[in-house]
Amino acid sequence: MAEKIKALKLRKPFGLDNIQLTEIDDPGQPGPGKIRVRIKASSLNYHDYGVAKGSNSTADGRIPMSDGAGVVEAVGEGVEDFEVGDKVVSTFFPQWDTGPALVADFSSTPGDGIDGYAREVVVRPTRYFTHQPRNYTHAESATLTTAGLTAWRALVVDGNIKPGNSVLVLGSGGVSVFACVLAKSIGATVFATSSSNEKLQRYKTLGADHVINYEDDPEWGKMVSKLTNGRGVDHVIEVGGPGTLPQSIDAVALSGHIALIGVLTGMKGEVPTAKLMAKQARLQGLIVGSRAHQQDLVRAIDASGIKPVVDKCFGLEELADAFRYEEAGKHFGKICLEF
Repeated sequence: MAEKIKALKLRKPFGLDNIQLTEIDDPGQPGPGKIRVRIKASSLNYHDYGVAKGSNSTADGRIPMSDGAGVVEAVGEGVEDFEVGDKVVSTFFPQWDTGPALVADFSSTPGDGIDGYAREVVVRPTRYFTHQPRNYTHAESATLTTAGLTAWRALVVDGNIKPGNSVLVLGSGGVSVFACVLAKSIGATVFATSSSNEKLQRYKTLGADHVINYEDDPEWGKMVSKLTNGRGVDHVIEVGGPGTLPQSIDAVALSGHIALIGVLTGMKGEVPTAKLMAKQARLQGLIVGSRAHQQDLVRAIDASGIKPVVDKCFGLEELADAFRYEEAGKHFGKICLEF
């Protein structure tokens, strides 16, 4: 009899009540160019939530979760990047190693187009992982695959952020909170919005320079402009999409950069194109990043010592409860699974 490991599977008609805890065959020893990884943690993203709910179509029986961190248990023939005992973290687009974006969909993304990391062990080619930062827990490392790397690409790769720049982050999800921490470590001025004064206070403890409650001040784009003496901010971490983009255009500086990351307010809507043109700002869409970007991020973390904010951790079998916690919007930063 083959050894068994625990795994979660998404079952039709999908939804949080149809996440099934099951046992699958242990994947065994790695072949040439592959590593065997004992998964210790994952982190939740709105993308994973969409897959679990059934709003992003996937196969019946899909193992969810795009983020996985753990320990190398065995290496196959020819593997030079990793050795037994190494702490590793998964890549979002395993096929995209370096260079400009090669992927426009999620067909190769773990937890969506292929099986993900809600299981105890995986055997994968080395390109599916990078090393973790030196002083990170597995849960902290698991926040980097999607949220941390998205913030890094938005600010550093696409944004070419410099000390003295200003950054606006929207809401208090994983990308925005990590972007605040990252921007402060580079020497930027940070503006943050939330509908919760308690969360705005938490932003202040992370070093945010200006906080705005967007329920009290729906014209927050104009307020950012006012707080910068009419200049606007150099970078906007735009996670809302069509519902927030007009305010982000108000907030951005002339020749500034808006990183279009999320569509939390819908898939399409009006864009004030004349205003965007007048601002001569760059509106750049992005989906996470490459393996090389992730390796650069890990080196930067090792040099700077910055840490993500982990709000709460759940067990593997508590994934549905973790998603409900995410759904309620109570979290600040990342929600993780620890196995």
